Amino acid sequence: MQVTIIGSGYVGLTTGVALAYLGHQVTLVDKNPVVVGSLVNGVSTIYEYGMDMLMQKARHNINFTTSFAGVGSSRVILIAVGTPSKSNGDADLGFVESAVTQIAEQLDGNNYPVIVDKSTVPPGTANRVRTLVNNILIGRRLHPEVNVASNPEFLREGTAFLDALYPDRIVIGAEEQSTTELLIELNKPIIEQDFVVPASLPRPKGYTGPVLFSTNPLNAELIKYASNAFLSAKISFINEFAGLAELLNADIIEIAHGMGLDSRIGDKFLRAGVGWGGSCFGKDARAILYTAQKYGYSLPLVQAAIEVNDRQKKLVLSKIRSALKTVPGSTIGIMGLAFKPDTDDIRDTPAKDLISELLNMGAFIKVYDPMAMDNYKKQYPDLPVEYAMDLENLAKGCDALVLLTEWEQFKDADLPALRQMMKRYIFIDGRNLFDPRVMSELGFVYCGVGRCVQVKELDAAGPKVQL
Repeated sequence: MQVTIIGSGYVGLTTGVALAYLGHQVTLVDKNPVVVGSLVNGVSTIYEYGMDMLMQKARHNINFTTSFAGVGSSRVILIAVGTPSKSNGDADLGFVESAVTQIAEQLDGNNYPVIVDKSTVPPGTANRVRTLVNNILIGRRLHPEVNVASNPEFLREGTAFLDALYPDRIVIGAEEQSTTELLIELNKPIIEQDFVVPASLPRPKGYTGPVLFSTNPLNAELIKYASNAFLSAKISFINEFAGLAELLNADIIEIAHGMGLDSRIGDKFLRAGVGWGGSCFGKDARAILYTAQKYGYSLPLVQAAIEVNDRQKKLVLSKIRSALKTVPGSTIGIMGLAFKPDTDDIRDTPAKDLISELLNMGAFIKVYDPMAMDNYKKQYPDLPVEYAMDLENLAKGCDALVLLTEWEQFKDADLPALRQMMKRYIFIDGRNLFDPRVMSELGFVYCGVGRCVQVKELDAAGPKVQL
């Protein structure tokens, strides 16, 4: 199928490469000539596991351009541009409307592709897009027959290709049966799982295919917002209980494990830490709050999730102050700049505000991240921090190390060697990556999130089951 994707960010590029790998003919349009030039040369502009391999295998099925010319020959046009937050929290649809306008100006009346909102957009956007494009067509004396659908993405950075090829569900929001059938055809290789499985992206054990859910565009748009709001609330919930657990000298790891054994709750998104970041949760939570407010309705649980997360991001700073006593003049090493592991995305990363606060307090800051340092340098070129070459260089001369991203490389670090490089031995574990007992035995002054000061002895099998 001939597919055009507008926007080559995380969603657009990942979706385009996946569809091309599955056999579709994909044209990816982006207004940035530097980005397009890099992609034409086979160099990805983002880090995502599996990207280089799939781009190479799909190369004959994908083209990159800055031009909207010829988009009318596609059967499907996916809009995957950014929807950044306005100052009031609402989603800015400027990029979406600009893309729709340029699409409408290219249509010739002979072929009307289905336009699909892939970006996360406020409820009612599909209807707005339909009206916008058909009004332009009427102004050009063409028949207003364009159909618009919503097909929200549920991609997690770091595992985006696994989510693209082996999704839990595919949500299609369309008013017309023909549009639903077209999008089912587009996703047929994923639904039937009849593609050649990439060696580096194996099919999950027991996976038999996604649930296909068809609804109208409005419901599809709200499904995406409701999903992200719920996950945000779940993370904030366990973080809120982590604070109480710490005060009571309990252990949030064991509490979360016990909660997760309940099938109604599950164990996902119950990991306490410094809070969520990235381009989705905060932005989407604020956007749906704004939508609700426009209709005179409140979403106090969503509001509370945001407030708890904002508080959580400040938690590490208080732990550093408590451990160091005197922050000015101290050297602090930051382990991780990306908002999560396996990505180079630094949007809304907990590291940003923490580093700013520590610099304002007079600390000297060293940072290290396996993938995100180039992005951080570009985003904050004048920031007075030292970029370390590796963990050992980071730890050298530090009074404290602060872990903010749970990279596998950090988990496997030579901790005794790091301790030997440090001036003082304070370790703030913002992701509860390490066992407090082990860290204490290694000589660190260890502080996690919601972890008890003294951890009871556990055997290799884990907590004992009380019968």
